[in-house]
Amino acid sequence: MAAHEDVSREATFGSLPVTRDERVWNFADFTWVNVGLAIATWAFLVGGATALMVGFAEGLLAMLIGNAIGVVIMLLASVVSSQRYGVEQYTILRSVFGFGGVALIVFTIILFTEMGWSSLLSVMFGRAVSQVSNESLGTSIDPNGLAVTAFALVAIAAAWFILAKGPLTIRFLNRIVAPGLAVLTVGMIVLLFTETSWSELMDAAPLAPFEDDALNFAIAVEFNLGVGFSWWPVMGSLARLTTTPRAAMWPAFIGLFGATILAQVVGMAAALTLTDSDPTVWMVPLGGAWLGVLALLFVAFANLTSLASIVYSTCLALRQAGGRFLTGVPWPWLCGGFFVLPAVLAFFPGLLYDQFLLFVLWTGAFLAAICGTVIADYFVLRNQRIDLRGLYGRGSASPYHFTGGFNVAALVSVGLGALTFILLYNPITLETRGAFTLLTASVPAVVVAGVVHVLLTVLLVRRAGQGGYDAAPGAQPAAGTAQQDRVL
Repeated sequence: MAAHEDVSREATFGSLPVTRDERVWNFADFTWVNVGLAIATWAFLVGGATALMVGFAEGLLAMLIGNAIGVVIMLLASVVSSQRYGVEQYTILRSVFGFGGVALIVFTIILFTEMGWSSLLSVMFGRAVSQVSNESLGTSIDPNGLAVTAFALVAIAAAWFILAKGPLTIRFLNRIVAPGLAVLTVGMIVLLFTETSWSELMDAAPLAPFEDDALNFAIAVEFNLGVGFSWWPVMGSLARLTTTPRAAMWPAFIGLFGATILAQVVGMAAALTLTDSDPTVWMVPLGGAWLGVLALLFVAFANLTSLASIVYSTCLALRQAGGRFLTGVPWPWLCGGFFVLPAVLAFFPGLLYDQFLLFVLWTGAFLAAICGTVIADYFVLRNQRIDLRGLYGRGSASPYHFTGGFNVAALVSVGLGALTFILLYNPITLETRGAFTLLTASVPAVVVAGVVHVLLTVLLVRRAGQGGYDAAPGAQPAAGTAQQDRVL
């Protein structure tokens, strides 16, 4: 019994495949998980940031286009394979990038991305609680003051406590938070249209647009594409805990597209009518003292569940990418180590919060390229077939060893895809090429990365007999077979 519990715990908090009995999220559970993820303060912030470029009608269209495309591509690159094999996505990615290649991506792109989002969420929590204090207690806490830092650190500590208990605790909290957030968001929509006429909303001007209307719309679409891609680092590891493919894909789309759009519309409409893109600022003017304070408190609490869900997947990635060095680290200690940098960043509340657009663009450039590479590898080159045992082999014993543990073709594909993004839309200077207004930057990045990966694999990797592309692996989705005796 003790040995079985140890293995089950390793499947939940480590990289071993999960069995059918260990898949704890059904359709409704995973829907609430995704709704809880989507309707956090950042969704309102995204809507407010969209209002910087475009008005309401154009903004709504940009949100629908950007999120739909971004979320679908992201789901294909993460949820499908992890749910099928019951394996967290960074272990699956060994078949794409090799063992060393996954570690390289995790300890650079993913670590930067998820620590950034964790910092943003904790600061959002701090600013929300500070606004509650200002409204109810008459304080005058500065949005970048030390009190915000203190509240952000409280959020990090609370998220660590939730995270240490595992996915069952996250599921329980989301069953409470997600429905409440949905009701709260609908209530805000009602308030908005009670206080503002439809004509006033449609006539409201964007807050800080460029002179070119086509460019403003393209930037708004690109920004929302980046938001869709931003879910990629966490979704595969969460989806492996779902009971069926249907319970993985549809709830993910319903939550990350539908619920996100709902919250973003509220954020955009409030920003356009109240002329401030920060949701922690406009919630009180919108809802009044009591309702606004209640909304801020509820959204602040929701950020804790979002933070826990994000870091759960990231710490799984760190554990498997870190090899023997991190395998033996107890789960609570590993999670605590991850929160060190976000805790430091909490002392500089405006560092990422005030540069939200640039942060999303930079992360989107690399995540779009990764998604293109992964989709090409899994659907085109492997026809959705992976050697499950090969994911856990070491050295040359694994078909996914490639060249010294690195699939150079896949890494080059990611690099060229990200370069394509930057050439079309430079996240530093914000300069764009003419093709950007028609194609965006993310979509070409996905296509270039995918095409380059297929070509390099066919011309170089497959000819070298690497990667197991010519094999006909016998591994089947193991959800019903004790995951092929846990592979090992």
